[in-house]
Order: sequence, then C-alpha cells, then structure tokens
Amino acid sequence: MPRNVQSLGEFGLINSVKKYQCPTSFVVHGIGDDAAVLQLDAGRYQLFTTDMLIEGVHFTRHAPAKLVGHKALACNISDIAAMGGLPTCAVVSIGLSPKLTVRYVQDLYSGMSALAAQFNVSIAGGDTVRSDKLVINIALLGEVEKKCLVLRSGAKPGDMIFVTGPLGNTLRSGKHLDFMPRIKEARFLVEYFRPTAMMDISDGLAGDLAHILKASGVGALLESDMIPINPGATLASALTGGEDFELLFTIPSTCGKELIDYTKNQNRFSFIHVGTITGKAGKCLLKDRQGLISPVVVKAYAHF
Repeated sequence: MPRNVQSLGEFGLINSVKKYQCPTSFVVHGIGDDAAVLQLDAGRYQLFTTDMLIEGVHFTRHAPAKLVGHKALACNISDIAAMGGLPTCAVVSIGLSPKLTVRYVQDLYSGMSALAAQFNVSIAGGDTVRSDKLVINIALLGEVEKKCLVLRSGAKPGDMIFVTGPLGNTLRSGKHLDFMPRIKEARFLVEYFRPTAMMDISDGLAGDLAHILKASGVGALLESDMIPINPGATLASALTGGEDFELLFTIPSTCGKELIDYTKNQNRFSFIHVGTITGKAGKCLLKDRQGLISPVVVKAYAHF
C-alpha cells in the first residue's frame, strides 16, 4: 500500500523530494537552510526564501488583518536574517474568499507595507486566486556578502549557543503575530562576531537546535537555568512551543565570552548564552538546576 504524507512527516517528506532538485552552478546551496543561496556577483550571494501562511494553522480569522500581513512578511525577513543577509524584494501570492471585505484585504497589505518600509523591502507584485481559506505566500529575495553568509552546518564542538530573546508562550501572548525580525542583530553578529551556525526559531528551541546539530554533525548541552522564558511561559514551551522567531546561533567560545561582556555593557541588543556544542553527534542534552543531565525530547511542531 502506498505511504501517505503523514507517515513520512514534514521533514521526512522534504528529504524524500530532495532528489528532484535540479542543481546548477547558479545554486550555491539549496534545500536545508532558511533560504536558498544563489550566485550574484564577485562579492555577494543572493538569498531566496518563501513562507506560506494558512488560516487556521498560522493565524485565525479573528486576528487583526494588519498583524496577519505583518507576520506573513516578517517570517520571510526572519529567514534572511538567519542567513546573515538583508532583504530586498518580495512578491505576494494570496488566496482569498470572495466573501472577504475589500477593507480586510487592504489592511493585510497595509501590515505588509508598513514592515516592508522599515526594512527597505520592495513589494514588486504577486498573484491572487480564489480560496475557501485565506492563504498568503510570500517569496522574498535578499543579499549577503560572501564573507558574511551563515549556514546551519558550521557549528563546532566547544562553540557557545546563544538566542536573541525570551522564548515560549507566543500564541497566548500574541507575539507570533507582531514579532520583529532580527535583521539588525544578525548584521551586527556577522560583522563583529561571525557565527558558525545560525537559524531562526520557528519550531521551538529544541526542534530548531536539532536541525543545526544534524547539519553540523555535532551535539549540544543546554542549561535550563540559562534559557530565557517569556512571562507566563514554561521551560517546556520554550523548548518546543515554536513561533518565537528569535535567532539561534553558535560562535566560538572566545568570541562568546566577548559577546557576553558586550551584552552586559549595552542596551541595544539581547544575546543570551543557553548552552554549548558538544562532539556527541545528534545528541541534545539538558542540565537542570540540580546539575542532573537528561536527553531533550524533541517535540517540535510539524505539519504532518
């Protein structure tokens, strides 16, 4: 009997279709990171990412339209940040119910436009189709200097693990709709501290750290007391809740200590040390307040 999509799961499905890529010399790095990396010129790469939001999965009809529009673009800008780049140009494809009001659609685009203006992103076009549920898909281009590109695959044993802000409870608090992509933080990091691996947190700290560990062939030890948690959140929700859209990154320990000192002496950015990369490939462990160490159960959100 043929297997169905649910039997493979989201990431199993992605792995099963990788063989249908059509690689050329134009594609520097394809499936496996927050954005595809393409050739651009002698000093820069072009970044290309896309995210789809669906009513009932990523937002509800009761959510303010401007915030839904904000989130749709912010998810994509966050992917560009995770690669160390700057966003440039987007196209928006949207599936609409004929019963939606014109004002609602205008508010969606108003939310996108306001965020686009903050990051100097041009919304250059797109497509509209009829749909029973509201569906928004944005494709976004970006650029990054070749020396500043960060992938998920560069973490080394001894590297320190950081996040850019508190985690957990995003759905109840509404942070999943009005978060700000960490472009400024990412650009600061690639210029002064050169992360060895980086991605944004969309599926929980444990789930997304697992992607870095797999891509880099390393393990990790997280410290429960060091993980920053949003008000009303639990450690479990910080590890597995998702939709935080903070940056998760690794840097060598010497740079990490400098970054900790920098964070103590300024109010511009937040960089929180949460653990260390180990040589135990694929193993993610958690040390609790009593010093007991146990495996982290990766239970991130998956679509299938």
